[in-house]
Amino acid sequence: MTATRTRTDLHRLCAHVLARRRYDVSGRFGLRASPGGLATPAYGDEPEVLRLDGTALVREVGAVASSMLISGSTLRELAAFAGVDIEAPFSVGDATPPVGATDEPLGFDEDVLAGLYAWFDLGSRALDDVLCELGQAATPATVQLWPEHFDMGTSVAIGDEGGRVNLGFSAGDSLSDEPYAYVGPWGPERPGDAAFWNAPFGALRTRSDVTAAPGEAVVVAAAFIREGLARLDKGDA
Repeated sequence: MTATRTRTDLHRLCAHVLARRRYDVSGRFGLRASPGGLATPAYGDEPEVLRLDGTALVREVGAVASSMLISGSTLRELAAFAGVDIEAPFSVGDATPPVGATDEPLGFDEDVLAGLYAWFDLGSRALDDVLCELGQAATPATVQLWPEHFDMGTSVAIGDEGGRVNLGFSAGDSLSDEPYAYVGPWGPERPGDAAFWNAPFGALRTRSDVTAAPGEAVVVAAAFIREGLARLDKGDA
């Protein structure tokens, strides 16, 4: 099972089952990192949570929990388990992944899956560390997993001109097959050393870059985010 297949099927599952179910009930579709997986926030009156724990999809409604294995299950079966009409039109944005073949079993490499869960958990913790330092003056957006581009992200205010910058952790895409951390200014600013700004949208560091550097990976990742913010705030290196 290829890493790309695992990432693609996980993206489809998150967008068309977890995010769709939350949206059907609450009108919102953002997701979160959770221990050993990904999850919706609690929604609805009972309340309800859908979460991925390893290779299981867990549904908790009020005081009742049920689960279903995702490996070998079809998207249609998982949607039915979650209370989702997989045939209904649904979009989380222009880059919503295709729903694809709903009656073919999903494919997951368990090691790749665990690595993606760990990357999003690392990203969530690194972003929380940075946002705590910035404080409310930076008007940070809620850190969440966006099911459109499949990245854990937020945005913050930067400088005195009312600009903002996206900060996040992607599962990988057409730009980089490997998961990466990124700093993406909304404007054209790319101050200081041009080598820092190595992506069309701003700057990125791959998971390999983060894990190969000395120190705990979450600390390294947070330091990269801080460096991008410092460059943008000062307007120079």
